[in-house]
Amino acid sequence: MEKTNRLETTLGDLIAAASEVAFEYSENDHDAYILAQLALVEMLRKTTHSVDLSKELTRLSSPSPLIH
Repeated sequence: MEKTNRLETTLGDLIAAASEVAFEYSENDHDAYILAQLALVEMLRKTTHSVDLSKELTRLSSPSPLIH
């Protein structure tokens, strides 16, 4: 069983933290935005779980007859 570390935070707080660090280590705004973007994308990529959409769709309840 793989141990997972969990951090309770909001997306806004995560973006703010990544941006703050990026601006400290970048020489200009453009580079800071790129660095923050790359860091956030990498964090999200590493924490996402693969999903079998066909399996998940079969778990959904049937649509309401009131929806057209």
